Amino acid sequence: MYSKEEKKQLVHTFWELFDKYCNSIPGLKERKKKWILYNTGVSRVDLKFEPGRKNAKVMIEINHRNEARRLELFEKIEAYKLIIEQDFPEGLIWDFAFIRDNGQEVCRIYTQLDNVDFHRQKQWPEIYAFMAENMLKLERNFLEIRELLLAD
Repeated sequence: MYSKEEKKQLVHTFWELFDKYCNSIPGLKERKKKWILYNTGVSRVDLKFEPGRKNAKVMIEINHRNEARRLELFEKIEAYKLIIEQDFPEGLIWDFAFIRDNGQEVCRIYTQLDNVDFHRQKQWPEIYAFMAENMLKLERNFLEIRELLLAD
């Protein structure tokens, strides 16, 4: 097990090396800001990376506190499922009632890489490749529908 300080350093090193990995990808290294993540332009809708102990995920997360508004946004995005899932031959996982560790309920639309552990540094290259490749696709697809989500 890691101490609190060792875990903090591991997380810092992981993201620092991921940034370096992203700088090696044509098209990303020229960007001032690599990913849109929390700056989607749609309130309470974020794009996220989530490396974990059993898998790594790339996702769209709807985290509006108002359940009705959260589900309304989820259904709006779901109406454009064909666009969101283009370039994902196996589709995406659509979870309208995901409970975070802190107890907050959110909606998630994601893809995941199983059988990887963020704590195993030898697996980082595989995790980095998965996260960068899939976020590029998810971000591009999301941007195609962003203006449609703002309408109404």
